[in-house]
Amino acid sequence: MYPIKFKKCFIEKVWGGRAFETVLGMSLPKEKRIGESWEVSSHKNGMSIVEDGIFKDISLEELVEKYGAKLLGKDVVERFGGRFPILIKYLDINDRLSVQVHPSDEYALKVEGEFGKSECWYIIEASEDAKLILGLKDGMTRETFLEKSRNKDFKNMFNEVSVKKGDFINITPGVVHATLEGSIVICETQQNSDTTYRIYDFDRVVDGVLRPLHLEKAAEVIDFDGLSVISSEETRENIKIRDCVKQELVRCKYFNVDKLKINGIFSDEINENFKVYSVLEGEGNIIHNDKKYFAKKGDTYFIPANLNISVDGQIEILKSYL
Repeated sequence: MYPIKFKKCFIEKVWGGRAFETVLGMSLPKEKRIGESWEVSSHKNGMSIVEDGIFKDISLEELVEKYGAKLLGKDVVERFGGRFPILIKYLDINDRLSVQVHPSDEYALKVEGEFGKSECWYIIEASEDAKLILGLKDGMTRETFLEKSRNKDFKNMFNEVSVKKGDFINITPGVVHATLEGSIVICETQQNSDTTYRIYDFDRVVDGVLRPLHLEKAAEVIDFDGLSVISSEETRENIKIRDCVKQELVRCKYFNVDKLKINGIFSDEINENFKVYSVLEGEGNIIHNDKKYFAKKGDTYFIPANLNISVDGQIEILKSYL
C-alpha cells in the first residue's frame, strides 16, 4: 500500500465556471463550465481511477473489493461492508447553487437505494459578496413551505448568511441550503451519495427546459428547525503539535475532518482506517517508507489504513477520515 492519487473526474454544472484553473491549478477541458472535481469516489456517477503506481488504472471500487480491510481498515469494512462510505470533491460555484436539501440514510436507502447525504464545506476562496442560504426562517411549516415553493414566493423564507475564505460549515441531512450571491470554491467531504432534492433553481433553462424540482420529497426530508453553524479561522481552537497546528472541524458518525497547517516536518498519527488529504494551500511532500509524493494546492491523496505517513513542507491540508 502507498499514498494513492486518483485521476480527477470533472463534472459539468450549469452553475460551474473555470476557477479550478486559476485557484487550484487544474487543467480543465476547454470551453466547459466545470462545477465539480470528484477526487475520491466509488460512486457510479464518478468513479475514481488510480493515476499512477502499481494500482494504476484500477478503480477505487475494484481496490475495495480486492483489498477490503487492508485498504479501508477493519472498522470501516465492518460498518459499511463492501461500500466505500465517503466522497471527496472540489466545487466551483460560479453562479447560484440551486436551493436544495439532502435526505437522511433512513429515507434515502428506502426511496433512492443509496446512502443519505451529510456533507461539510471548507471554503477555499470566496468573493467579497459571497452569501449562502442555510436553513429556513423560524416558524416555517411543511404546509407553508409547499404553498410558498409552488408559488415561487421565497420572500422571508430562508436564513441568509455571508461567508468568507477559511469558513467551515457542516450541513446535516434536512438542512436547506444554496448559494445566493457571489462565487465560492469549496472542498467538500460528504457521504457516498449523489441524491439531492431541488427546491428552486432560479428558473434556469438547460437544453431548452427548466431543471426538475423535487418539492414533495424535499418537504418529507426537511428539518424545519435545522441550522448549520459556521466556524472560522478566528473562532476555531488551534492545537499545536510539532511543526503543525491542527483544527478539529467536525466529528460525526459519517466522517471526521481536521485542518492541518504544517510548516516543517509533521508525523501524522497512524490511522487504523483510511484517510484523505486534500491540499488547500502551499506545497510539500507526503512521505511513506522514505519515498516522497509531491503534493500541491488542489491535489488529493488517499492514504490506506495503517500507513506510516509524514508531511514535509509549508502546506495546509484538509484531513478527512473515519
